[in-house]
Amino acid sequence: MSQFNRFGTTAKVKVARKTAAGKMFVDYKDVDKLRRMMSPNGKIHGRKRLQTSAGEQRMIAQAMKRARYMGLLPYTSATL
Repeated sequence: MSQFNRFGTTAKVKVARKTAAGKMFVDYKDVDKLRRMMSPNGKIHGRKRLQTSAGEQRMIAQAMKRARYMGLLPYTSATL
């Protein structure tokens, strides 16, 4: 799947999924999707750029923190 749409802008990346009970969550082990939501310096992109709600943005931030702690994502751009 291409990251860019036909207008040359980045496409929305769906990260939040639903459990069988209907609860939304973001998987911290899905590193490819989380990496698309980071700048080249390792910062998390804002809500307007990602087109996410406030609750989804908090879940994304928590998932990135967990992935960084587990060593799946880098803290800085020095290791990207």
